[in-house]
Amino acid sequence: MKLVPLSDRVVLKQLEAEEKTKSGIILASSAQEKPQEAEVIAVGPGGVVDGKEIKMQVKEGQKVIYSKYSGTDVKLDGEEFIIVRQDDILAVVE
Repeated sequence: MKLVPLSDRVVLKQLEAEEKTKSGIILASSAQEKPQEAEVIAVGPGGVVDGKEIKMQVKEGQKVIYSKYSGTDVKLDGEEFIIVRQDDILAVVE
């Protein structure tokens, strides 16, 4: 199956949480913070949303930072994805 986002939605795949601190301390899975960095898997077509023309600014394959409490978690074929609005994406990591 394939997720195809509509309107100004973007499908993200969350990057793995850090297992070690910079000083080398290994974190238990319960202590690992959910990362806000993800890879763009699919991008909707944009269009008119709430009376405004929306042009999509992200592309598949880019790494992005998104708002902490945004989006909808989806599980498909054993993989977890997050579907967010383009407005919930804060930055592109280059």
